[in-house]
Amino acid sequence: MKLLSLVLNGDRVETWIMGHEMLLEVLRERFSLFAAREGCGMGECGACTVLVDGLNVNSCLFPALEAEGRRVETVEGMAGAEGFHPLQQAFLDYGASQCGFCTPGMLMSARAFWQENRNRKVSDTEIRRALAGNLCRCTGYFQIVEAVRAVMAEKGDEDEG
Repeated sequence: MKLLSLVLNGDRVETWIMGHEMLLEVLRERFSLFAAREGCGMGECGACTVLVDGLNVNSCLFPALEAEGRRVETVEGMAGAEGFHPLQQAFLDYGASQCGFCTPGMLMSARAFWQENRNRKVSDTEIRRALAGNLCRCTGYFQIVEAVRAVMAEKGDEDEG
């Protein structure tokens, strides 16, 4: 057993883990954060996407020990005291979520893209490329791209993290 210490959705946390555990297992089993899901277990579907130090990773393949001392963000940490994150609101407004299985991972990939590119104009091709690691069987992606485009078009500093 090893002690894992990290910043999870803004809070410093610690837990004992086995050396072979993946970050997805630890998030779900130790911290009861169930939004990230195991869809394929091979890093192909993006349902398990979380941010580690601002970069999107497939938590089903990311060794939990690699998160030591790092900042991990899940979709559960996106909303603030004032309400939904702009991306979450846009997903609602544009109908970008149907069955919802891919939505948390899609939101995390969109957030990583937004954080890196929010101060410049982006193309639909760039948005699609940023979301390419996330599979959705319900929406056809049009509404998802539309939602991300709408938020990217807004200028402002709603979220500095």
